[in-house]
Amino acid sequence: MLENALSDKGRSDDYKELTNELEKNLSALQQKIREKKLPVIILLEGWGASGKGTLIADVIKLLDPRFFKVYSTMPASEAERRYPMMKRYWEKIPEYGALSVLDRSWYQELAIAKMEEGISDEEYAERVDTVNTFERQLTDDGYLIIKFFLHISRKEQKKRFLKLKEDNATKWRVTELDKKRHKNYDAYYKQFDDMLEKTNTEYCPWKIIDTTDRRFTRFQVFNILVSQITNAINSERTYPEVPKDALKQFDLMPPVSLADIKLENKSLQPTKYDDELKKARKELARLHGKIYKHKIPVIMVFEGWDAAGKGGAIKRISYALDPRGYEAVPIAAPDKKELNHHYLWRFWNNLPKTGHITIFDRSWYGRVMVERIEGITPEERCAMAYREINEFEEELIREGAVILKFWLHIDKDEQLKRFNARKNDPLKQWKITDEDWRNREKWDKYESAVNEMIAKTSTKKAPWNIIEANDKLYARIKVMNTIIDVLSECIKRSGH
Repeated sequence: MLENALSDKGRSDDYKELTNELEKNLSALQQKIREKKLPVIILLEGWGASGKGTLIADVIKLLDPRFFKVYSTMPASEAERRYPMMKRYWEKIPEYGALSVLDRSWYQELAIAKMEEGISDEEYAERVDTVNTFERQLTDDGYLIIKFFLHISRKEQKKRFLKLKEDNATKWRVTELDKKRHKNYDAYYKQFDDMLEKTNTEYCPWKIIDTTDRRFTRFQVFNILVSQITNAINSERTYPEVPKDALKQFDLMPPVSLADIKLENKSLQPTKYDDELKKARKELARLHGKIYKHKIPVIMVFEGWDAAGKGGAIKRISYALDPRGYEAVPIAAPDKKELNHHYLWRFWNNLPKTGHITIFDRSWYGRVMVERIEGITPEERCAMAYREINEFEEELIREGAVILKFWLHIDKDEQLKRFNARKNDPLKQWKITDEDWRNREKWDKYESAVNEMIAKTSTKKAPWNIIEANDKLYARIKVMNTIIDVLSECIKRSGH
């Protein structure tokens, strides 16, 4: 692809005059971006000394600084390496109606990592897939991503390096790494070209520009920015159809219907419960030490009917854990800031680092339950979520995480009994709301949605565990024993 970079073909255009007009247009477009609530990501990749910093400065000087952020991507720190690779990039996506400008980006995890970190061909291919998925998820949500790769020849790069080194004020900008990359220009060229080819998608294509002529480069960058932003603003919001075979790539478990779950005879006597709880806590505490030592991140997801006992189960788990190594995250309706981002953004921000546990009391599955049933989110976006959720979980597992998903299941009579008990207990009245009663009236709709959710997101690597919870004591022990079994097997597989 690099050989087809846009370049000055000796045209007689007055690039300065044309660019001046485009600059005015870009400045005016920022207000329309805010009105349209269009999130825009502008990223610049390219060779050392190809002009990324200068172009970024040219672009942002025209914009209101309250509504954009500039990020310069450096190699991941030790702290950042304890999280999934894409977490630090999800954190940088802009709010709806704002811009993020990236001086280098997630593409540093591809070609540069292949050349300098020695990642395998398999890992490189997985990272390419991760990046393409990330960009598709954002563009499906309405994000506009404009990708520039700034290209210069080996001869031009050498010329610019020499010029920088001649001046004491700029010579520091030519690093030993720059020299190494220049020396191996042909190898980097080949790797960059491969990266560009494999990430040049219909929904997020590359704009490759030969930056030998700076006036031509500025004109092209501004022309592309104005054109793409204008098109996005003037286009009606539509959602792409999810391919019918989109879920076939995931290793799904056989579907299970809640109606087939037998709740009777799933109980535990208090004395038996006390013995089992004591034993489970001891084993879970031991396993927590193991996963901390071997840096295995664990994600627990609790979903279930209102009053099914999620909070009680989470409490019993947390009693067994070292408080320095876990966090319980209650998921309520998204706040204003969260609503102004892709719905997965807040979950990426709450992932555990290696060796730690995050317990989600409700989760990203709200997208295909409450948001869908209550009409909070367009039906088309909810339909897209099954694939997005599977991709999200698959990526976390590929990064080494263990995911445990629990649906706490009770019948309608048991829920009513618990609702009334809460209503009549002054200490528990806060736990019952008008919304709980409204949700109960939609029991059949929710049951249908849960069945579909389980059928489409219960994979062999991240299956749903349906917990019979009419008896709270039985449910708590089953949850804890399931966690123990999964973590034990994970530690055993990893050779620890």
